[in-house]
Amino acid sequence: MTDLHTRDGGAATGSGDRSRPRAALPALCLTQIVSWGIVYYAFPVLNPQITHATGWPTGATTAAFSLGLVVSALTGIRIGRVLDHRGPRAVMTAGSALGTLSLLVIALAPNLPVFFAGWATAGIAMAATFYQPAFAALTRWWAPDHVRALTIVTLAGGLASTVFAPLTALLADHLSWRHTYLVLACILAALAIPAHALALRAPWPEPPDGPAHETATPAATIGRSRPFLLLAATFTLSAFAMYAVVVALVPLLQERGYSTTEAAWVLGIGGAGQTVGRTLYAALARRTTPASRTAILVALGGLTTAAFAAVPGPYALLIVVSIAAGMVRGNLTLLQATAITDRWGSTHYGRLSGLLAAPTTTAAALAPFAGAVLAVSLGGYTTLFVLLAVLSIAAAAMQMNDLLGKN
Repeated sequence: MTDLHTRDGGAATGSGDRSRPRAALPALCLTQIVSWGIVYYAFPVLNPQITHATGWPTGATTAAFSLGLVVSALTGIRIGRVLDHRGPRAVMTAGSALGTLSLLVIALAPNLPVFFAGWATAGIAMAATFYQPAFAALTRWWAPDHVRALTIVTLAGGLASTVFAPLTALLADHLSWRHTYLVLACILAALAIPAHALALRAPWPEPPDGPAHETATPAATIGRSRPFLLLAATFTLSAFAMYAVVVALVPLLQERGYSTTEAAWVLGIGGAGQTVGRTLYAALARRTTPASRTAILVALGGLTTAAFAAVPGPYALLIVVSIAAGMVRGNLTLLQATAITDRWGSTHYGRLSGLLAAPTTTAAALAPFAGAVLAVSLGGYTTLFVLLAVLSIAAAAMQMNDLLGKN
């Protein structure tokens, strides 16, 4: 049994003793709630107030947010390679600090160019602190029991919108959008930076031994293969629809006469649905193949999006639909987290997950801006939701065709 050394210092024994850091899992649960809740979910709640207070066009502010997601997609590939070799501590600690700085720039932005610069900086922070680095850490440290660890951290992460969408709305009721972001930046700095710096100090182990094809097939070859490309296309269409729904849900409900606070609660309660849904993923995984559960979950995402289009109320029914949609989103997150290891093992997890996330995150980046533009050209958000539902069904059909072709 050879010693494994980490570039962050320290040593661990071989694959039989992975020296799992006990504090890492609870710390990542906390930081996923805080990072997603502040850097991502606060924006849909604050954007109407931002445009009203500044006079900036909704399309422009949404484009700035989308820019951040594009930057996240582009930098995620490089960050994935760093994670494979160096581990998550330096990446996630620096990402949290950069996220805090980006929110300060956004809050103090005197004009749109500075606002765009703030969101571009936030994009790097997203790539370094959101699910991708957390999943890489847990997949390596917790192998072969990584699905349980991934489920736990995504159960917590699903609460991000439940906690921070209503909290952001509450702050915005008493503060300007700028001061709200300043408060949120302080929360991010106080919780995420020390949690990542202190809890992720364990040695970074070598990849666990896997099936022969795992080490024999280069990451570049896998990335060009037909199954990988079809999976990327499926996730890309699904992500575009899913993230457009998340950002457009508040305007949809406001268009129907609901207040910002009421709309924020509908958005936020979907996070509770994500948490509930993720408890069911392990059972689904045991009963389905990777391709079949991909098709099932993406199709269910389309059905819940169609339900938002078809159900104007009452308010309680919208809550039910939001919980159902959140359950599907929660399972889709775990589906993407395990897609690489289910098919190709964990040796190149960081790099392959970065490649898979690049088009997916780009689609998620374009979705808010494209959704806002399409809503205007289509005559309202209800028609937009119908279109997004159709995209999800098409993505599910793509994966089902691949599955049937193999059979």
